[in-house]
Amino acid sequence: MGMAVGPNSGIKNEINVTPLVDVVLVLLIIFMVITPMLQRGKSVTLPKAQNIEKEKKGADPLILSVTPDKKTFVENDEFDVAGLETKLREELLKDPSRRILLKGDNTLNVGDVRRVMDVARKANAKSISLGVEELKE
Repeated sequence: MGMAVGPNSGIKNEINVTPLVDVVLVLLIIFMVITPMLQRGKSVTLPKAQNIEKEKKGADPLILSVTPDKKTFVENDEFDVAGLETKLREELLKDPSRRILLKGDNTLNVGDVRRVMDVARKANAKSISLGVEELKE
Protein backbone atom coordinates (compact mmCIF):
# COMPACT_ATOMS: atom_id res chain seq x y z
CA MET A 1 0.00 0.00 0.00
CA GLY A 2 1.63 3.20 -1.15
CA MET A 3 0.71 6.67 0.17
CA ALA A 4 -0.97 8.94 -2.30
CA VAL A 5 1.19 12.01 -2.73
CA GLY A 6 -0.27 14.61 -4.99
CA PRO A 7 -1.75 18.08 -5.13
CA ASN A 8 -4.74 17.05 -2.98
CA SER A 9 -2.96 15.00 -0.32
CA GLY A 10 -4.31 17.16 2.53
CA ILE A 11 -0.95 18.54 3.80
CA LYS A 12 -0.60 22.31 3.56
CA ASN A 13 2.88 23.78 3.86
CA GLU A 14 2.28 27.25 2.43
CA ILE A 15 3.43 30.25 4.48
CA ASN A 16 0.75 32.76 5.34
CA VAL A 17 2.24 36.11 4.19
CA THR A 18 -0.69 38.34 5.19
CA PRO A 19 0.74 39.36 8.64
CA LEU A 20 4.09 40.15 6.99
CA VAL A 21 2.41 42.35 4.38
CA ASP A 22 0.48 44.16 7.14
CA VAL A 23 3.67 44.93 9.09
CA VAL A 24 5.47 46.14 5.97
CA LEU A 25 2.59 48.44 5.04
CA VAL A 26 2.46 49.93 8.56
CA LEU A 27 6.23 50.60 8.46
CA LEU A 28 5.89 52.16 5.02
CA ILE A 29 3.16 54.52 6.26
CA ILE A 30 5.27 55.50 9.31
CA PHE A 31 8.28 56.33 7.11
CA MET A 32 6.09 58.28 4.68
CA VAL A 33 4.85 60.45 7.57
CA ILE A 34 8.23 60.96 9.31
CA THR A 35 10.50 61.58 6.30
CA PRO A 36 8.99 64.93 5.20
CA MET A 37 9.33 66.26 8.77
CA LEU A 38 13.06 65.47 8.77
CA GLN A 39 13.53 67.16 5.40
CA ARG A 40 11.87 70.46 6.37
CA GLY A 41 13.83 73.66 5.87
CA LYS A 42 16.71 74.01 3.43
CA SER A 43 19.38 71.34 3.47
CA VAL A 44 22.40 72.56 5.39
CA THR A 45 25.34 70.73 6.94
CA LEU A 46 24.80 71.17 10.65
CA PRO A 47 27.70 71.73 13.04
CA LYS A 48 28.46 68.87 15.42
CA ALA A 49 28.18 69.14 19.21
CA GLN A 50 28.57 66.79 22.15
CA ASN A 51 26.14 67.90 24.86
CA ILE A 52 22.83 68.25 23.13
CA GLU A 53 19.74 69.53 24.90
CA LYS A 54 17.00 67.02 24.16
CA GLU A 55 14.15 68.56 22.21
CA LYS A 56 11.10 69.24 24.32
CA LYS A 57 7.89 67.71 23.08
CA GLY A 58 5.18 70.16 22.28
CA ALA A 59 4.61 72.76 19.61
CA ASP A 60 6.13 72.28 16.19
CA PRO A 61 9.13 74.64 15.87
CA LEU A 62 9.48 77.14 13.04
CA ILE A 63 12.46 76.06 10.91
CA LEU A 64 14.83 78.90 10.03
CA SER A 65 17.74 77.92 7.74
CA VAL A 66 20.90 79.81 6.68
CA THR A 67 22.63 78.25 3.66
CA PRO A 68 26.39 78.41 2.93
CA ASP A 69 25.79 81.33 0.51
CA LYS A 70 24.20 83.27 3.45
CA LYS A 71 20.64 83.08 2.09
CA THR A 72 17.93 82.92 4.76
CA PHE A 73 14.87 80.67 4.58
CA VAL A 74 11.78 80.23 6.76
CA GLU A 75 10.76 76.60 6.12
CA ASN A 76 11.43 76.53 2.33
CA ASP A 77 10.75 80.18 1.42
CA GLU A 78 13.67 82.58 0.91
CA PHE A 79 13.61 86.00 2.62
CA ASP A 80 15.87 89.05 2.79
CA VAL A 81 16.51 90.69 6.20
CA ALA A 82 13.41 92.95 6.11
CA GLY A 83 11.16 90.20 4.77
CA LEU A 84 12.52 87.76 7.35
CA GLU A 85 11.59 90.02 10.26
CA THR A 86 8.09 90.57 8.82
CA LYS A 87 7.54 86.83 8.26
CA LEU A 88 8.76 85.95 11.78
CA ARG A 89 6.50 88.62 13.31
CA GLU A 90 3.49 87.17 11.43
CA GLU A 91 4.28 83.63 12.59
CA LEU A 92 4.90 84.73 16.20
CA LEU A 93 1.66 86.73 16.29
CA LYS A 94 -0.21 83.47 15.58
CA ASP A 95 1.65 81.68 18.41
CA PRO A 96 3.90 83.91 20.58
CA SER A 97 5.45 80.97 22.47
CA ARG A 98 6.46 79.09 19.29
CA ARG A 99 10.10 77.97 19.29
CA ILE A 100 12.41 78.78 16.41
CA LEU A 101 14.91 76.16 15.27
CA LEU A 102 17.85 77.86 13.56
CA LYS A 103 19.76 75.58 11.20
CA GLY A 104 22.99 77.30 10.15
CA ASP A 105 25.44 75.60 7.78
CA ASN A 106 28.73 74.78 9.52
CA THR A 107 30.72 76.78 6.93
CA LEU A 108 29.16 80.02 8.22
CA ASN A 109 30.90 82.15 10.82
CA VAL A 110 29.37 83.28 14.10
CA GLY A 111 28.55 86.74 12.70
CA ASP A 112 26.32 85.33 9.95
CA VAL A 113 24.29 83.26 12.42
CA ARG A 114 24.24 86.08 14.99
CA ARG A 115 22.77 88.47 12.38
CA VAL A 116 19.82 86.11 11.81
CA MET A 117 19.37 85.59 15.57
CA ASP A 118 19.24 89.38 16.07
CA VAL A 119 16.50 89.65 13.42
CA ALA A 120 14.54 86.89 15.20
CA ARG A 121 14.96 88.69 18.56
CA LYS A 122 13.67 91.93 16.97
CA ALA A 123 10.63 89.96 15.79
CA ASN A 124 9.98 89.09 19.49
CA ALA A 125 11.07 85.45 19.34
CA LYS A 126 11.06 84.00 22.86
CA SER A 127 13.04 80.82 22.23
CA ILE A 128 15.67 80.16 19.55
CA SER A 129 17.39 76.78 19.39
CA LEU A 130 20.42 76.02 17.23
CA GLY A 131 20.22 72.88 15.13
CA VAL A 132 23.29 70.67 15.60
CA GLU A 133 24.22 67.08 14.84
CA GLU A 134 25.19 64.88 17.77
CA LEU A 135 28.81 63.72 17.84
CA LYS A 136 28.97 59.94 17.97
CA GLU A 137 31.51 58.58 20.45
